[in-house]
Amino acid sequence: MNNIYMLAVISIVISAILTPLVKKLAVKLKVIDIPKDSRRVHNKPIPLLGGLGIYISFLITLILNKGPLTSSEKGLILGSTIIVIGGVIDDKYDIKPWCKLLFQISATLVLIYFGIKITIITNPLNPIYEFINIGMLSIPFTIIWVVGITNAMNLIDGLDGLAAGIALISSITIFIIALLNGRNEAAMLILIFSGAIIGFLPYNFNPATIFMGDTGSQLLGFMLSAISIEGAIKAAAAFSIAVPILALGIPIYDMLFAVIRRKINGKPIMQADRGHLHHRLLDMGLNQKQAVITMYIISAILGSLSIIAMEVNPQKSYFVLAAVMVVLVIIAWKAGFFKHKE
Repeated sequence: MNNIYMLAVISIVISAILTPLVKKLAVKLKVIDIPKDSRRVHNKPIPLLGGLGIYISFLITLILNKGPLTSSEKGLILGSTIIVIGGVIDDKYDIKPWCKLLFQISATLVLIYFGIKITIITNPLNPIYEFINIGMLSIPFTIIWVVGITNAMNLIDGLDGLAAGIALISSITIFIIALLNGRNEAAMLILIFSGAIIGFLPYNFNPATIFMGDTGSQLLGFMLSAISIEGAIKAAAAFSIAVPILALGIPIYDMLFAVIRRKINGKPIMQADRGHLHHRLLDMGLNQKQAVITMYIISAILGSLSIIAMEVNPQKSYFVLAAVMVVLVIIAWKAGFFKHKE
């Protein structure tokens, strides 16, 4: 265990050193976010590509670890590389949504090829037969999970330090869950990734000097969704669905509310708006730091509930998930989260 904590420290140091260098690279390549609409809350150009530092830090630290790479590690490296390539291109040229989706699906298929996929899930209906083997559905199920979380994390990247901080809290949650399940490889991977996020976060917290861009937000979602598949596995190699949904609650619920909001208001699902949770908190009078810290607290609460869900039987874990969803939907409805805002 001491070894994986040392790997996390190494990852933090590498990320902290690399991020200023990535910032210079972004400026040189003119990959800069210029505020041009009401959804952006910054008022001056900020370099992008910060996710590149997180990616390289994770990669170097993982390779420095003793021993040959496992199949899962190879899948994560190749898959994340595809995501980062797509993200860099998007940050520079602002590619079409279908093109981003192509990169995301390709990266997910790489994960599946290397054995990172959901094959058995916990059964919420029958306490006698606790597990369900989903067979060939494992491929579409895994694609929906990974691509969904990748895009969900991309959507909440709207305030300084928000996506990085939420990802860090989710990572810590998944680390604890992985340890409880005896998934040591997943624990090591998520701890290294957490270190890379920690090294980046001081540069990204308000007032940010660099943004992670789509390179970073998609990488965060991809890595969290992939490692959660390995980490949120209970007995009989069954994927406990309720656990990672709670652990990654903020981006998941924000994305679902966005889809519902746009559908109700007759807007295209892929059309951006100013109705996300962080926008609503700003409209309530909170400043950037207050809004971000509020979302950190909510994420930590959901993370704690996911750990509780891991420790109870599948039926009770789904009950926890359902109760949380009902409460959040009621709050969202009362707060007007389903009303369209440009």
